[in-house]
Amino acid sequence: MRLLKKAVCAVALFGLALAAMASPADPKNGTDYTTLVTPQNTDAGKKIEVTEFFAYYCPHCYSFEPSLEAWVKKQGGNIVFKRSHVANGESVLPQERLFFTLEAMGLTDKYHAEVFKAMHVDHLRLNRDELVFDWAAKEGIDRQKFADAYRSFGVAARVRHADAMMEEYKIDSWPTIAIDGRFITSPSLAGAGAQSEEQLHNSVLQVMDFLVAKAKAEKK
Repeated sequence: MRLLKKAVCAVALFGLALAAMASPADPKNGTDYTTLVTPQNTDAGKKIEVTEFFAYYCPHCYSFEPSLEAWVKKQGGNIVFKRSHVANGESVLPQERLFFTLEAMGLTDKYHAEVFKAMHVDHLRLNRDELVFDWAAKEGIDRQKFADAYRSFGVAARVRHADAMMEEYKIDSWPTIAIDGRFITSPSLAGAGAQSEEQLHNSVLQVMDFLVAKAKAEKK
């Protein structure tokens, strides 16, 4: 019995070791990433467009953000990086409008991480317009200017465009990364079998490196 237990433990540890060593060094279409049937137009010129579909309320997006930000900085001028906040019902709409208001006002770089902090550290719900305005004012943003932009036709148009992109890119989970309007990957897709959050993130970043290189080579 003791030998059997040892054998079972050895098999289990071997399986964990294989999962830990698994690396998408040679990513497979349909496994580590998917290819859209209908490629989407991008406006990145000779650079590669990379778009993250995310949500502020999403804990996985919050967890992925530091790794993604470091990856984007490492890419430098190799890519054009964009974000698109996903739609997911009326309670999420204020957060979606919040993101596109910050974008319209040129405040994304300064406050993007602060919104994540407000939701996941300070536990603010930000699921109503007035709560979003209160947060903006507390952060030192002019409340009236923010509210005006938040309710503007321009922000409404950005929200509609983002909702349409979700349909066009077939986004049904997040965070999800679209590369060159053709390839889709995500931590859950590329990191299947990962034993830690760090492995999960490293796996998708490797796949993203591969897809950026692939897209760049095919542009030549």
